[in-house]
Amino acid sequence: MRYILSALLMMFASQAGAGGFDTVEAGLKAALAADIRSDAEKDRDRNRKPIETLKFFGLRDDMTIVELIPGGGWYTKLLAPVVREKGKFYAALGTGYIASSLVNEPGFEDVQIIATDSKLYRKEGARVYTLEVDELGITGADMVLTFRNYHNFGPEGRAAMNKAAFDALKSGGVYAVVDHTRRHMEQDNPENRRRIDPVLAIHEIEAAGFEFTDFADLHYRADDELRYEVGRKTVTGNTDRWTLKFIKP
Repeated sequence: MRYILSALLMMFASQAGAGGFDTVEAGLKAALAADIRSDAEKDRDRNRKPIETLKFFGLRDDMTIVELIPGGGWYTKLLAPVVREKGKFYAALGTGYIASSLVNEPGFEDVQIIATDSKLYRKEGARVYTLEVDELGITGADMVLTFRNYHNFGPEGRAAMNKAAFDALKSGGVYAVVDHTRRHMEQDNPENRRRIDPVLAIHEIEAAGFEFTDFADLHYRADDELRYEVGRKTVTGNTDRWTLKFIKP
């Protein structure tokens, strides 16, 4: 099935350029070594491959970027320092933790929290979260990124997030999405709540107006059989993840 999926993805894919990344890489390496990162965060570096991932997406240090649902700020601690001098960093949706902690740390004063009137919550007994957002409150961004969050929502929430990302980006802007892989067309079951079908994601994001331009196999894991919940000890830290790049026309 993986070969079929790769063939489907390659029908739409093009090769990403790799030039002009030296200064970004230097900034990322400095951020990776920063004292503000915990040992637990550093332990995930090898698995998450942030330098390779952000190179694939085409990050530059002069970009205006938006991170959606930053959670505990793992990627925020890398992205914000890189664009601090020449670009701008915004965080939106699910920003409670970094708003109360990280933005008060030296070097992160320029982080801007936006879409503060949005609502992200899970109804009692619900499998996925509800997202209520009309817009992010900015336009003309160069890149919107979200890491392992797409699976958290049902169709309506995903559509709302995709629209908000589309409206925030400039023409030619990049929508960068990474998430845990679910088997193609597999229905919900107790073991796949935090997984999502990449082909479904492509169709949904294209429906929001984006063009699917590339994918990477940086986070392909041959020994993840896609059978178990990503938190299980046999899978955690080794989940197969898809890495998709979209452009706003």
